[in-house]
Amino acid sequence: MSEIKESSRAELVRSRREKDHAKRIERAAQESTRPAPPITRRGRSEAGATPRRGPARRSGARRRFQVALPASRNDVRAISIPRPPVGPRLISFVIVSLLGSALYFAFNLPQLRVTEAQVTGSQILSPAEINSVLNVTGRPIFLLIPADLETRLRLNFPELVAVQVEVALPNTVSVTIKERQPVIRWEQAGSYTWISADGVAVRPRGEMSGLISVVAVSAPPLAGSEAFVFTQEDPLSPTPFISTEMVESLKGLAGHVPPGMQILYDASFGFGWNDPRGWQVYLGISARDVELKMRVYESLVSSLTQRGIRPALINVTYPTAPYYRMSQ
Repeated sequence: MSEIKESSRAELVRSRREKDHAKRIERAAQESTRPAPPITRRGRSEAGATPRRGPARRSGARRRFQVALPASRNDVRAISIPRPPVGPRLISFVIVSLLGSALYFAFNLPQLRVTEAQVTGSQILSPAEINSVLNVTGRPIFLLIPADLETRLRLNFPELVAVQVEVALPNTVSVTIKERQPVIRWEQAGSYTWISADGVAVRPRGEMSGLISVVAVSAPPLAGSEAFVFTQEDPLSPTPFISTEMVESLKGLAGHVPPGMQILYDASFGFGWNDPRGWQVYLGISARDVELKMRVYESLVSSLTQRGIRPALINVTYPTAPYYRMSQ
């Protein structure tokens, strides 16, 4: 009987505690939703001044509470991601690496290396001769400077009047040339050379038909001397071997020389030839009055023949004062 009373009493105490706990929870919920009273700020003020008050809280605003909840280390885990150290050194390293890779591929890629230059406009010179002087085979394309290649060709080949070199990616080198055309075959001291219309001597390559053949018994005057004054406008052009006046004189004489006869050159008399009738004739080196000189020469020969005179030399350098010389 006593046990039943004790159990009922314990149940009553437990029930009372649960009711009290529910009331406390309900009271706390009501307190949390109640608006906060306005806050009055008090400070030092002068006599008679009205103290300032803070702005009234808006109606219906709720208070915020920060509650620290205990959490176990097994439930909450923080993930830490390290931040890479990005700075000037890293940026410099990346730039140097990229430049180094670009230089490596530029020097080693076969697609950027020249095989040979493409030559156009050549008639006397062969493409192999041009490429041997250029020396661009196997070189990286970005190391070639067109102006340097043009200068190299002009200095090595006097045959060239103008040169244009173009370089294009990935490995193309185009060379366009303009050559001097020989008009004279000049033979002297057992050897010969070709001479172009501007008096420049070029290396002969075999025999060429149609050239004016000249056999010199003495060397022509040097460029820059009193007898050979010239003006060189292009510093890359070679020095002429003979003057342009001598070239024009030879062109004028070529049509009056008997077939099969070679034109002679003597520094003392100029240009002439061996007349088949048994003497030498010289007309000087001037290109002017060639037709007049030939008429004077034929008149003089006719007069000498009528008188039975057989000269050894006739000189018509000056048409107004021709003379002849007998053999000694």
